[in-house]
Amino acid sequence: MDSFGDVLLAGPAVRAVAEHADHVTLLCGPAGAAAGRLLPGVDEVLTWAAPWEGFNPPDVRQADVVGTAERLREARFDAGLILTSYHQSPLPTALMLRLAGVPYLGADSEDHPGRLLDVRHRRLPDRHEAQAALDTAAAMGFTPRARDDGRLRVLPAPDTATLTGNGPYVVVHPGASVAARAWPPERCREAVELLADSGYRVVVTGGPEETGLTRRVSAGVAVDLGGRTDARTLSGVLRLADALVCGNTGPAHLAAAVGTPVVSLFSPVVPAARWRPYGVPLVLLGDQDAACAGSRARDCPVPGHPCLSEVTAQDVRRAVHKILQEAR
Repeated sequence: MDSFGDVLLAGPAVRAVAEHADHVTLLCGPAGAAAGRLLPGVDEVLTWAAPWEGFNPPDVRQADVVGTAERLREARFDAGLILTSYHQSPLPTALMLRLAGVPYLGADSEDHPGRLLDVRHRRLPDRHEAQAALDTAAAMGFTPRARDDGRLRVLPAPDTATLTGNGPYVVVHPGASVAARAWPPERCREAVELLADSGYRVVVTGGPEETGLTRRVSAGVAVDLGGRTDARTLSGVLRLADALVCGNTGPAHLAAAVGTPVVSLFSPVVPAARWRPYGVPLVLLGDQDAACAGSRARDCPVPGHPCLSEVTAQDVRRAVHKILQEAR
């Protein structure tokens, strides 16, 4: 029920479920629906804004919890696998699915579930979110196929050469869902200029609400795709890229899903061990022992945002060079 990147991290678990099911429905929040439609193994995506998820959730009356449970009851689901991040409780969703008559429910839960769960899984310490979700699926009996490597995947990406132009390129994605996870725009601009001066062709990406940011960061030397990609076309842009430079945000996980190396400007407000780009070559930048570590803050609690602002354009250029050398 969480965000775009969290839904992508659920992908290996969803594939495991699909190995044992005739039909898989993914119930997710509005922020994650586009990612859900990219996941192999999903037959149907239902979108619902839960009053316990997201940055601006609806109140309980607006969410119509009982009405939603009744609509789910009509579908007569046999089982429900509830996937949450390590700091979230699955129990509100479990209660709704019990009201919907789902007979077999499982989740990872620190809280005592009473009769809300049939399978209560306990994740291993510091387990990556993708692995923890897959472990929870396996605890319910949804084991992956033997040849599945457990990495992130999405449906085949489109050819986006008409957007990016021909030739190799590096993508810089300057935005993030919360300010505490974003590299300062002036640093992004410096990195774009330095990468271009170093001979790299640069493509800058961002959502419709980030066109001002991408225009500023592109600095007149990069291809500006701000507002010009949806989730599927962004997967194509990232698939053809040599590397992605970005913070801890959804496109980092989308890059991992298409096999593209990531230079991650990772704010330690959440642990990198749990949320780093998974299963691809990675260079992690940012002070992981900063004062904000583990705070889950949306706005940096430390003046000057030092965990990321002290990362320089030179650091990024060196990281891009390193990751491309290792990929060859």
